[in-house]
Amino acid sequence: MRPYTYLHLKSNSEERTTEIACKFASTLRPGDVVSLKGELGVGKTCFVKGLAEGMGVEELVTSPSFTLVHEYRGTVPLYHIDLYRLDDPWTSMEDLGLEEYFFGDGVTAIEWGEKVFGYLPPEYIQVEITFGDGGGREILFRPFGQGWQKRLKEWATNCTF
Repeated sequence: MRPYTYLHLKSNSEERTTEIACKFASTLRPGDVVSLKGELGVGKTCFVKGLAEGMGVEELVTSPSFTLVHEYRGTVPLYHIDLYRLDDPWTSMEDLGLEEYFFGDGVTAIEWGEKVFGYLPPEYIQVEITFGDGGGREILFRPFGQGWQKRLKEWATNCTF
């Protein structure tokens, strides 16, 4: 069977990006890592808001740029990490023990996760958001590991967009 290498979706609004993420949350389980990649202001935190909604989080979701980590309680805990302001993310990962979130009882959404690629577990999903035409967004889901390849394919097959 040929690996399912990626899924490409388009969004024309923040609401649509949130809706896509909310639907995607149905695939998530404890121990999952979602690495978010994209330019500043492209909608990574907006995507996490959608994940939180889909995971039953009732709290207001905000960017953890200044606090580094926000923890939310839903059907499964959601750990939202933002590495944007870290000068040396590698050292910070070690010093702050952030990699422990990757193997915990919740889902970890990590903005700027590509900065610590070597720390990410072998099985994770990368969500890359880029600016599209007319103010829209391109959302690329890239699975790492066979488990995520299978799950992404199942979600793409069964989900209505």
